[in-house]
Order: sequence, then C-alpha cells, then structure tokens
Amino acid sequence: MVALRERRPASLGFQVVAKYVMPATGPAMESFRSPSEGTPSATAPALSFVIPLYNSEATIGALVKDIEQLDIDGGHEIVLVNDGSRDRTAEVCRELLRGARVPIVFVEHTRNFGEHNAVLTGWRHARGAYVVNLDDDGQNPPAEAKRLHEHALAHRLDAVFGHYADKRHAAWRNLGSWFTNRVTDWILDKPRGFYLSSFRCVSAQVARNVAANTGPFPYIDGMILQATQRIGALEVRHADRSVGRSGYDLRRLVRLWLSTVVNFSVMPLRLATVLGLLMGLVGTVGVAWVIYLRLTNRGPTFGWGSLMAALLVFSGTQMVMLGVIGEYLGRVFLAVNQRPQSLVREVLRGGSPDDDAAR
Repeated sequence: MVALRERRPASLGFQVVAKYVMPATGPAMESFRSPSEGTPSATAPALSFVIPLYNSEATIGALVKDIEQLDIDGGHEIVLVNDGSRDRTAEVCRELLRGARVPIVFVEHTRNFGEHNAVLTGWRHARGAYVVNLDDDGQNPPAEAKRLHEHALAHRLDAVFGHYADKRHAAWRNLGSWFTNRVTDWILDKPRGFYLSSFRCVSAQVARNVAANTGPFPYIDGMILQATQRIGALEVRHADRSVGRSGYDLRRLVRLWLSTVVNFSVMPLRLATVLGLLMGLVGTVGVAWVIYLRLTNRGPTFGWGSLMAALLVFSGTQMVMLGVIGEYLGRVFLAVNQRPQSLVREVLRGGSPDDDAAR
C-alpha cells in the first residue's frame, strides 16, 4: 500500500494517519502499520477495545461513551473498524474522534470483508498489552470486558473467552452457536466442552501472532488455540440489543461454520473417504446378493423405480464428496491467487494518550 499523507489538521480535532491507494498490479493486503502500531512503548495503553462495525450508526456512539468512562489501570484505547457499512457509521465515528476522551483509532475498510477479517484489522492497529473485542450492538457490556481483562491478568492467561449464562440472541442463532461449539470439540485442540465466543480478551503477543495470518477466510478462535494453550473462560452478562436488528444472518453463520471446519481440519475429507468406502461395500454386497438370487432362480423382477432410487443414492453421495473436495480446492485457489483478507481505505486517530493518563 502507499501512504499518501500524514498530518494533524487543527480544525478537525483528529489525526489523519494515512490514506491508501491499491496498486494497479493486483490486490494489496491490509498490512500497513504506523510507526507506533504493534510496538510496545511508554505510552502504550494496558487495554485496547477492538470493535468491528457494520451499519452501527445507532449503537456505536453510546458504546464508545460507556468505554470512555471505564477506569482501567494503565489506560485504554478504542479501535473502531468500519467493515463496509452502508449507513452513516463512518460519519458518526468521525464525530466521536473529535470529542474523544481516550485515544481512538478509526479504520475504514474499502468494502465488507466479514467480522473476523475486521477484528484482525483492529488487532493490527491495537497497541494495548491486552486486546478485547466487543460486538458493535452493545450486547457485550464494557464493564464485562474489563472483568475479562482482570481475569486474564489475575490468572496469567493469554486468552479469556466470555461465557454467557443467558445468551440474548435469536433461537436459531443460539442453536447455530451450540452446533459450531460441538463441532469444534472434534476438530480443534481445545478442552472438550470449552465454550468459544467472539467476546474474548487476548494478550498482545497472541493478537500479533494471530493477526500475522493473511488468509481470506480467517477463523480467529481456531488460530488462538494454535497460538496458545493458556486459555480460560469467565461467565459474563449478555445484554439485550437496544436498537435495530443483527446483521449476522444465516449465510454468514454458514460461512463461519465452513471456515471452522475446512480451515482447521481434514475431517470432512476423511468422512467423505469413509462414506465412499461404506457405499462401495454396500454396493459390492448388493451385487453379490443379486448374483446369488440369479443363480438360485429366486431373484425378483426389478423395475425402473428401484434402479433410479439406487442410482440417485449413489450419485448423491458422489456429489457430496465432490462438493467437499471442491470446497478445499476452491479455498486453496483463492489463497494462491492472493484474495485479500481486508483492504484499508484510511486510518484516523483522535484523542490523546495524555488525556487518558490524566483520567
């Protein structure tokens, strides 16, 4: 990427860190860092709040104000990542920068890339010793995020996942989350029954290691489990959504489930192999049985319907196996062709580390 300018306009009240243009010779991966990003310094805060945004104009203002009022030992900052919102989210965030009471970084994607992609962008721009990410709808109370941070410090953990005693999502989404967690018991290296959630606090080291991944289909929880085994969980409160409706639809949930299964395991390929062997065995037994009936002159008269039914069963099995193989090959193709994980349009900064320290 090419940084076009860096300046602090006095009239705006926030710093334009960089704007980018994409090279004409192919997609650019979102890997830009300002001199202070990812580098420990005397002014680095203790905790960074990373919030991916999608059509969040009605909720992000109140959430940022709640975070600003927190008292965090060592200070804190907020990283907002606008992931292709179609409403006034970007304008609202710029207004928040002008009146920021703590350091705020606003990162804008060129288009919508997905929640996990946006979180990784935020982690790359976070400077805190720990990083906690929240949903943009206010259902993850900032006070509960502070508890995650304190739990990580007290128990010297690299990652702490929030576990909801009462999850305030739609029934179909809760069912999907439950199913995904059961699947991860089999394919991920985690304690059986350990609950994974998007409300998590991780150390800066883990965040850097995970954010180094540039694949187009990231699954953050799986990469965290590959980076560390010092993980824990804490029961947290899940608030009701105060405004609007979730933008997390069934298509996004299926996409996340595919990333979970395909990115971290070859189990689907092995299941396809086992299924193929079983169907082949059934077919062999069936052929042997038909030959036996024929030789003993006891075979029934088979018609078109039974033949088509058998054909559909075997053909359907083959198509499922081909689809699984195709999913793996498709992801390899997209990775080889460098499909970008995310592209950044601009990065803005507001607030001052000195202001946060004074609080």
